[in-house]
Amino acid sequence: MATIISKIRFAGLLAWFLSITMLVSGQSGRQNFTGDSSYSFPWAGGMNSMQFGEVDINRDGIKDLVAFDRQGNRIMPFINAGTENSIDYSYAPQYINNFPELYDWAVFADYNNDDKADIFTYSPGWAGMMVYKNISDATLKFQRVVYPYLTSLNSGGEVNILVTYADYPAISDLDNDGDLDILTFWGLGSFVEMHKNLSMETYGSADSLIFEKTEACWGHFAESDESNKLYLDTCVPAPMENIFDEVERQERHTGSTFLMLDLDADNDKDLLLGDVDYPGLFSLINGGTPEQANIVAYDTAFPDNQQKVRIFSMPAAAYIDVNNDGKKDLIVSPFDPAPAISKNFSSVLLYLNEGENNKPEFHLTSEAFLQNQMIDVGSGSMPVLFDWDNDGFTDLFIGNYGYYNRSWYDQYFTLHSQYRGTVFYLKNVGTWGYPTFTPVDMDFGKFLDEGDDLTGVAPAFGDINGDGKNDMLVGNSRGTLMLVEFSGSDVLKTKNYADIDVGNFSTPQLFDLDNDGLLDLIIGEQDGNINYYHNNGTAHSPDFVFVTDSLGKVNVTDYTLSYYGYSCPWFYRSHSGKTFLVVGSEQGKLFYFTNIDGNLTGKFTESDSLGNFLGVENFNPDRGIRTSVTMGDICLGAEAELLAGNFSGGVEFFGGDAAVLASVKPVKGAAKKLEIFPNPASGRVTVTIPEKLTRFQLDVFDLSGKLVYKHVFYSHALQKVSLDVTGYLQGVYVISLVSDKNRYVGKLVVW
Repeated sequence: MATIISKIRFAGLLAWFLSITMLVSGQSGRQNFTGDSSYSFPWAGGMNSMQFGEVDINRDGIKDLVAFDRQGNRIMPFINAGTENSIDYSYAPQYINNFPELYDWAVFADYNNDDKADIFTYSPGWAGMMVYKNISDATLKFQRVVYPYLTSLNSGGEVNILVTYADYPAISDLDNDGDLDILTFWGLGSFVEMHKNLSMETYGSADSLIFEKTEACWGHFAESDESNKLYLDTCVPAPMENIFDEVERQERHTGSTFLMLDLDADNDKDLLLGDVDYPGLFSLINGGTPEQANIVAYDTAFPDNQQKVRIFSMPAAAYIDVNNDGKKDLIVSPFDPAPAISKNFSSVLLYLNEGENNKPEFHLTSEAFLQNQMIDVGSGSMPVLFDWDNDGFTDLFIGNYGYYNRSWYDQYFTLHSQYRGTVFYLKNVGTWGYPTFTPVDMDFGKFLDEGDDLTGVAPAFGDINGDGKNDMLVGNSRGTLMLVEFSGSDVLKTKNYADIDVGNFSTPQLFDLDNDGLLDLIIGEQDGNINYYHNNGTAHSPDFVFVTDSLGKVNVTDYTLSYYGYSCPWFYRSHSGKTFLVVGSEQGKLFYFTNIDGNLTGKFTESDSLGNFLGVENFNPDRGIRTSVTMGDICLGAEAELLAGNFSGGVEFFGGDAAVLASVKPVKGAAKKLEIFPNPASGRVTVTIPEKLTRFQLDVFDLSGKLVYKHVFYSHALQKVSLDVTGYLQGVYVISLVSDKNRYVGKLVVW
């Protein structure tokens, strides 16, 4: 069998860089596709394997968008402003807790015709589906009405409607009688079963879920149980010798996705079919009737040869009006449950419909729908806050498991995908207490020059040898460390640094754990424990000596879910000098520990008060899978802010906020001194403009960080600005001037 990959596009680091500067024509609104230089929702958390549904989330009568990422079972609500002919979404995480917990897949469909979308989702441990009824009034609410699984009458008895975690069923009114029916593959593949809903026949309304298996071979077609090859006008599987001419496939992973829609305006439902290990969607045309389907033709290059779906792996599609023009559009994303298959930061395809709802004409508009308005560095994001250039403003670095490079099949037709890990550098170009990050280097440390497939790149920072220059220590999936030193434009690397090897997936942090003035080394690992290496050297000659692989007796592995924990530790010392620990994990929970100071040989105390420490109400510590964490005091107000990474490649921000520019801006160096006269003052002061500027922003903060004055000036001739501080309370103030290229800071004493 010849490989079906004919046009794999090798997405590399440049693809991510382009995605954050790309403007999509014809789109506007809060998603900021019209030229605004900032991400609309930078901290939404990234996307990898998505499913979508229409739900009126804020109960304003407009259908909003629910995005569900099966990698971590993450729910992402987006509010639709409803602007006609416009993509107009804003991220609304405050509604996440209004949804029930979803697992692996979710179909949003209104089964009782009350114009409120209900939810069908996988029932773990039962190979079936449970159902949540939408009981919203003024507030979004759901009630579980079917558990542990939905049943269907089959051979005289009620049996589970078999739907595994690897299948995405069709839940649609197939026979046009007003209630929702179900299509799913037979347990051994090949044939599609129809489970007819008898609610209308039994009660005359659609408010019940009563199913009977009425067809064992819906559409009269068969799919090979060894590939995605289709056979029409048959309900008998083809002989194996007719399927493969070259190589006998030894193993087959089952799994398929369904989407039902009318493609040819004949009032019956056609089928879009996705299949495990394959990158495209097949369109299957129903030449029968709503009551008796008959698949008469199919197209393997849907929607056409120039725009055909090519996304790894096992695409799942949703039919939703995205741009508020009354026509349903197509959103496609991977469904494969394997974590390292997705095209990560380019994994949500949007096809706008230029036809009609019953005869769509799809045109590819974006390959990173919604993703291009958030930080998404591929798979496995690991953020670190650190002031790299010593300008007093904390920067953001994000390591990753890797960005998608390519996919291929081996001789047994098993799909493989290649990833390349690196570090992304976003510089803080904001003002004091108001961080703004802009991308500077998409391969900080030049890891792509290594020439091998390095993955799981986890950075840590500090001046290890006391030479006044910051260094970068990097963990990786091999469990070793790499020291990266910078000398001008040269990057010097020491592999297998200090011969440290913790097994797999080393995640280091440089932190003075015992308060002796020297940076110690803490390393998380795949097994979920934490390694501690004490620095027995000097400020100029470090000597990291192994102490324990069970620091604080911490192990974040949940053996009911996985054999591994993937610990990712971050120690933080508060303003009062007290030390805390937060650890990311495979299961996605952020573990919070206290009782650390003076107890390095004992057991740390796990606490559930992380939200209180951050000042975040109703904080949920479960943030996806393979979470990572960093903390710092970079915003006004709270003691500290927390940034969490996940395997979907994004970053979430808790306890504060920061803007993220969507294009590379000129990098401001260290803040320069601003001249203020008189100083001290009690009436008017004059601020000298240090250069000819066409535009600049002037801010005044008190020492608590409160903004007391802000103004943007547009003038290339302005040399001085006069400020009236008569009404200011006595004390010290910080005046900040920010231009397109530089920033200036000065202190003012008011008496």
